[in-house]
Amino acid sequence: MFPTYRGRRLRSHPALRDLVQETRLSVKDLVCPIFIKQGLKGKQSVETLPGQFQFGLDALADEAKSIADLGIPAVLLFGVPEHKDALGSRASKDEGVIQQAISVIKTAAPALLVITDVCFCEYTDHAHCGVIKETPQGWDVDNDETLIILGQQAVSHARAGSDMIAPSGMMDGQVLAIRDALDVAGFPQLPIMSYSAKFASHFYGAFRAAAESGLAEGDRSTYQMPYTNTGEALREVEADIAEGADIIMVKPALAYLDVIARVKDQYPEMLLATYSVGTEYAMLKAAIEKGLMKEEHAILETHTAMKRAGADILITYFAKVLAGFLK
Repeated sequence: MFPTYRGRRLRSHPALRDLVQETRLSVKDLVCPIFIKQGLKGKQSVETLPGQFQFGLDALADEAKSIADLGIPAVLLFGVPEHKDALGSRASKDEGVIQQAISVIKTAAPALLVITDVCFCEYTDHAHCGVIKETPQGWDVDNDETLIILGQQAVSHARAGSDMIAPSGMMDGQVLAIRDALDVAGFPQLPIMSYSAKFASHFYGAFRAAAESGLAEGDRSTYQMPYTNTGEALREVEADIAEGADIIMVKPALAYLDVIARVKDQYPEMLLATYSVGTEYAMLKAAIEKGLMKEEHAILETHTAMKRAGADILITYFAKVLAGFLK
């Protein structure tokens, strides 16, 4: 008795395997994160993210050009200000680090889509994502007070030339508040890519060192989602869509492929981004450096998994290396 299904027929030739490939990565899927540090001259390596850097404004033009030359269509900016305070007031200043960075990138690489992170963890001296208040349970972020300043921060980015606003603070109602602020300020055309399902993950440590946003005390579990909850993620996504999000996001990526798949199944018409975060990157880099995986294989397989799960847009620290492989 011979098998009736001969799956190997379609694996017999490299060109045939390529022809029937179901999931394809493209350089056009990629968004490259950039950390910009105010007052820094040149660039400095990030110890927790091998191969990644904080850039001074004077070094940013060359980095933007190198990203654009690889065909990567977009960057996501994170700013590290020189001075921090309890309200993160530098986040909304016209001379702020992100506002200046937008101008540099627009001059150096005008074709790049500039996406700006809207949050306060990099700008506050306590490193929480908004205004702090005292509650019977202790200190916590004041959700509705934070919505006001999120709107101000988003409008300041819009005035500076941001092409897309990406709120990451997980405040209830943040998309609606930002949408209203942008519309009133005369920016109804500016899209919002919301961190809709951002989990209270243990994979953010590498990022927090790069963004200099480690908490002095407490955690973010009252506003970021428990990693145990998928149904809650779907409710968060539904709320963001209703509030006017143009693109939704699941973060992190590799440990949340099931969530990516469920969100895409539930909302197939929505563009879905995922952010492969710093510690995911660091783990893969460690495996590569130990010789456990070839770099190309590790990067292509993991990012194909994100795409296969349903992500349309991949925010990744491997963007430049991956673009080289894909080209």
